[in-house]
Amino acid sequence: MITLAVDAMGGDIGLDVTAPAAVAFLQQYPDAHLIMTGDEPAVQAALSQAGAPFERIRIVHTSQVVGMDELPQSALKNKKDSSMRIAMELVKNGEAQAAVSAGNTGALMATARFVLKMLPCIERPAIAKFLPAHGGHTLILDLGANADCTAEQLFQFAVMGSALYQALNPDSGRARVGLLNIGTEEIKGTEAVKQAYALLKNSGLNFAGNIEGNDIFGNNVDVVVADGFVGNVVLKTIEGAVKFLGAAIKDEFKRSWLTRLGGLGALPALNGFKTRFDPRRYNGAIFLGLRGIVVKSHGGADAVGFAYALAEAYQQAKAGSLNTVSDAIAEQMSACVQAGQQD
Repeated sequence: MITLAVDAMGGDIGLDVTAPAAVAFLQQYPDAHLIMTGDEPAVQAALSQAGAPFERIRIVHTSQVVGMDELPQSALKNKKDSSMRIAMELVKNGEAQAAVSAGNTGALMATARFVLKMLPCIERPAIAKFLPAHGGHTLILDLGANADCTAEQLFQFAVMGSALYQALNPDSGRARVGLLNIGTEEIKGTEAVKQAYALLKNSGLNFAGNIEGNDIFGNNVDVVVADGFVGNVVLKTIEGAVKFLGAAIKDEFKRSWLTRLGGLGALPALNGFKTRFDPRRYNGAIFLGLRGIVVKSHGGADAVGFAYALAEAYQQAKAGSLNTVSDAIAEQMSACVQAGQQD
């Protein structure tokens, strides 16, 4: 049985999304159990309306909710009984194997970091996410937790990303790590990126060198490393491009009766494209570097998207829970440090 702690009140919409998403998720994963944190009467009512299987759901009452525009420091200091905070406590206490929230990203990061603490040798958590790529998926991090990073922190992101990828893909061999840059040459990029290149080049990681944005969806790397500012811009650009392409294709098929007829013939392929690149399928980013599994859903996600975030947390736990990933990160970090000392 995999148990997830779910912040039922978080996000732009809250229970109108989290309750039906929880029901849909439980229908798909019969060995899953949920602990929903939030205002108990409201959570109970929303779950009842959604037709929830209460034998696989426990509700933990909380008296507070972290606002989507609330400052992280304020949430940490003044919201100790929030649905977000209690979900983290459930993971810390071992009652749940992972936590999921669509709440305020800054507050969630601060709360998770305070409650769960950091893994050894990791200075800052990173937000990581799997994106579709040619022949599989690419893991990209950081996606917004750290706007400004040192070379050492970028190196740590590479270690964590490589460890996570290999833990979830044990038969794929050593993860190929690429450093996102404005060119493939070693001399390009900011000072931090150039220094990170030197660290990665001399590490024990399978470093593929600098890559450019158009390499993210290729098959040359498995893990893409960037600071949170660049990573977040890349992610939002990708989301916008997918929406634009979908709308543009639809407009083209509406131009005339001939293009509409052609659209009918292409409908299976178009539906396949829509399904494959539906952003909701990739909702659920992982907070790496913590002593616990935390998955962040997009604040504006609908029930379908939030269910995918729950599935991401489930897969993280099912793949070996925190211990497998933590051990791999600790082992790789130790090996990389030793390699650097020898050089």
